[in-house]
Amino acid sequence: MKQYETKDIRNLAVLGHGSCGKTTLCDAILYSLNETDKIGSVAAGTTVMDYDAEEKNRGCSVSTACFSAEAKDFKLNLMDAPGLFDFSAGVSEALSGADSVLIALSGKSGLNVGSELCYQKAKDLGLPIAFFVGKLDSPRAHFYMVMSQLTGKYGSAVCPIVVPYVENDEVQCFVNLIENKAYRFDGINDTETDLPQSSDIENLRTVMIEAAATADEDLMEKYFEGEEISKEELMAALKKGFLSGEINPVFSGINATGAAVPMLYEMIKDIFPSPADRSFKAVKDGENIEIEAKKDDPAAALVFKTVADPFVGKLSYFKVISGELKADMKLYNMRTNSEEKLTKIMYLKGGKTVDGSTVTAGDIACVSKLGNVLTGDTLCSAQRKITLSMADFVKPCLTMAVYPLKKGDEEKISQGLSRLKEEDPTIRFEYNTETKESQLSGLGEQHLDVIKTKLKQKFGVDIELKLPKVPYRETIRKTVKVQGKHKKQSGGHGQYGDVWIEFSPCDEDFVFEEKIFGGSVPKNFFPAVEKGLRDSIVKGVLAGYPMVGLKATLLDGSYHPVDSSEMSFKMAAGLAYRAGIPEANPVILEPIGVLKVYIPDDYMGDVIGDITKRRGRVLGMNPTENKFKEVVAEVPMAEMGDFATAMRSITQGWATFTLDFERYEEAPPMIAEKIIAEQKEN
Repeated sequence: MKQYETKDIRNLAVLGHGSCGKTTLCDAILYSLNETDKIGSVAAGTTVMDYDAEEKNRGCSVSTACFSAEAKDFKLNLMDAPGLFDFSAGVSEALSGADSVLIALSGKSGLNVGSELCYQKAKDLGLPIAFFVGKLDSPRAHFYMVMSQLTGKYGSAVCPIVVPYVENDEVQCFVNLIENKAYRFDGINDTETDLPQSSDIENLRTVMIEAAATADEDLMEKYFEGEEISKEELMAALKKGFLSGEINPVFSGINATGAAVPMLYEMIKDIFPSPADRSFKAVKDGENIEIEAKKDDPAAALVFKTVADPFVGKLSYFKVISGELKADMKLYNMRTNSEEKLTKIMYLKGGKTVDGSTVTAGDIACVSKLGNVLTGDTLCSAQRKITLSMADFVKPCLTMAVYPLKKGDEEKISQGLSRLKEEDPTIRFEYNTETKESQLSGLGEQHLDVIKTKLKQKFGVDIELKLPKVPYRETIRKTVKVQGKHKKQSGGHGQYGDVWIEFSPCDEDFVFEEKIFGGSVPKNFFPAVEKGLRDSIVKGVLAGYPMVGLKATLLDGSYHPVDSSEMSFKMAAGLAYRAGIPEANPVILEPIGVLKVYIPDDYMGDVIGDITKRRGRVLGMNPTENKFKEVVAEVPMAEMGDFATAMRSITQGWATFTLDFERYEEAPPMIAEKIIAEQKEN
């Protein structure tokens, strides 16, 4: 592949809500650039970007795809990120590799939750943002409705560039407002036509000129004086305003046919920023710095995506921020403080790769078999050790217990999920020592289902996902005094241990004391009594859950000078426990967590209603910086298994939340009876 200078490279992330046409738009761009021989179909599984078998089966993107396309005189690294919330890790990956963002909107559904969230993430990272209103050949598609939504949400920053002219609910042509010319399209082929006499088109051109003038003082003065503004002046002002974030250009077209898409990629070349137009945040010696994409500077690259393949090996996608990367080059990994050697460098073509030798500043490529490199790692020259920043990943919110369908596959499951964690930082896999379960956490039901499928396809192991066990506890509510006496004679030395123990509630998990007078139980047997009790509290008397909040005081007892032993007193303590706890009003304790939900005001009532139905107690509501409200509540963690799914449904994907264990609390009688009954059945 030809080498391009940094100023001639464009790194573009295409984002948006699910089913808004992102992948088809990417295919249309690639077709317009002669990279493919047709525009693929998501439904038919023929798109270039949805190349994974799981994506073809599901008819949607589940991970970020990259394609390095060569245009006439510039290079376009196109990144197609998933639109479904369950796969939002891909959005963070694409944003970390991009220098600008194109948010795809459907002319039917317009601006929706996923699009707004993508806009906010890109804005927080300081990336320039444009919109593409597509699917305009669909019934009920309405470009002006979408424009109204955009201006209502983002105000005067919204700047139309390519707009449709519609008659009788059909797009007749597309108008390039910068040139003030109209074009008819047959697929991607355009023919200039007469400019429609439309007040809507004239108004949109005025909006475009005013937006450009706002970004440039000289142009503003010229505009107010009524002077003619040239195309070159408009382009320069739009590029300046787009880079600064003052302008959000809006394009339009038809994804499936590629109509008006050539006008989009021409604008990508002319007004979208290159890596040379930006600076990049980094940390050097503990201080925040900014670096520029210069090929003569020491090398530095950010690994923004990892693909784990059991046959090919691990692929690390990286963006070179400065310097040049070459095959056989040695770089320093800032996370591991170790040296990594680049082997075979490749450029990405969706599911395929093309060999390369040198990757210059600002460009994107991948390298295989970097064993100790993970997503988010910085690889840099030892001459300048810096750490580059990456977009944050969403934290996993749905946890399920993992059970092998075939006995003995536990090790394979652990190894497979460890590999999948390398390519998806939103996966969490850990062993719960309390419930004796392996637990898998992800972003939703579809996310976990994809992980399950990949585990089978890539590593040949089947698993079953179940709701995880709840780590209940047991405790007592009153004080009792009981005897535990162990006596056994079987020839020779016998066994004798006799203790009187008082069991009472306390604030700590377990406390052992002795108040023996007169040597009724020798001191050397005290540790055995305590050991016997500690072994016993592992299993409560109601449902077999660990006993907590228990104080045991050794008050009295007796011993035999020959038959008494540590084992005898350990057994006696166990007998006292089994005799006394049932009389001490034992109860079930359930784990209580602190829940913090972040939502828009519109969903407040429904969210609080759902929390209440889960036996939650709302403690308060607080404002946040992003105009959301924080709802704080205490909830029984046993009721929260499907909370992530419910929040996504109730709030249409707006809600985010955290849930952290706080304390144990006595379960209501009806709940306790149910817990005990379930344990007896098992």
